[in-house]
Amino acid sequence: MSFLPKTPLSRRALIAVVTAVCANMAHADVWPSKPITMVVPFPAGGGTDLVVRSIQPLLQRELGQPVVIDNRSGAGGTIGSGFVARAPADGYTAGVITTSTHAVSVAIYPKLPYNPAKDFAYAGFIGTSPYVLAVNNDLRAKDTKALIAKLKGEKTQLSFGSVGVGTVSHLIGEQFQKVAGVPLTHVPYRGAAPAYTDLIGGQVQMMFDNPVGLAPYIKSGKIAAIATTAPTPLLADVPTFASQGVPGFEQQLWYGIAFPKGTPSAIVERFNAALNKVLSDKAVADDLASKGVTARPGTPAALQAAVQKDTPYWGAIAKSVGATGE
Repeated sequence: MSFLPKTPLSRRALIAVVTAVCANMAHADVWPSKPITMVVPFPAGGGTDLVVRSIQPLLQRELGQPVVIDNRSGAGGTIGSGFVARAPADGYTAGVITTSTHAVSVAIYPKLPYNPAKDFAYAGFIGTSPYVLAVNNDLRAKDTKALIAKLKGEKTQLSFGSVGVGTVSHLIGEQFQKVAGVPLTHVPYRGAAPAYTDLIGGQVQMMFDNPVGLAPYIKSGKIAAIATTAPTPLLADVPTFASQGVPGFEQQLWYGIAFPKGTPSAIVERFNAALNKVLSDKAVADDLASKGVTARPGTPAALQAAVQKDTPYWGAIAKSVGATGE
């Protein structure tokens, strides 16, 4: 007895569906059979890179294949993200995405080389992290009030660094400039590491970034932390903006992983299960916490929803401060 519909069109449609499902299952059965490339759209040594390296060892163990980190930085993380969007949808190229690359970028770059809503198969969160306002020691400011007074008292215009045009690091800096009422020059970098070097050296006087990269320099006394957008055990003695009477600075950054659009759903689901297992490991969670990141196991749908929700939020902020990409 045949279970296929009698009409030719229906039979063809059902055969196509069955074929697609079988192909999807076949992909999952053999995947992964070779190393997986994880594209990090920021330089080695920066916050995003350090976060990925926290999960890499156990993720390799869970997947049974090497996870090779490929740093492709530039243009606020959009170069590496664009590379992932154009990669083969076979499950062997994934990209680390952030609030900056997949929510802020839409408002900043008029010719973004990818569409966050259409060009990716979202796999899941890694974690979330607040932002820290750090300053060069020569400013000698202990809190936001003293910093603003210091900035207003300077005879020359000072500058703030960011990890790239169109990143959250950039937009929060623009937002602070507006709140402080002091003109500052924005100096974008190709990632966090070179920005830290110039912040320590005084080529830029302040910047916003995550505690994962800044904390070692803050704890060693090379730079000073003024405020955080949310409490973090990594810098427990640094007060939040809200506690200092400065509203509107509660933003946090999320990190996630995505594959190119068209990657078989069974592969994405298998990767998500492995990722969540890694994030639930206490040693991994503790390691992320030591970098100021809270592990966040979750579903692919939850990450996709975050992209959809945060895009208009950051778009409104970008418009209010007149931030544009290069």
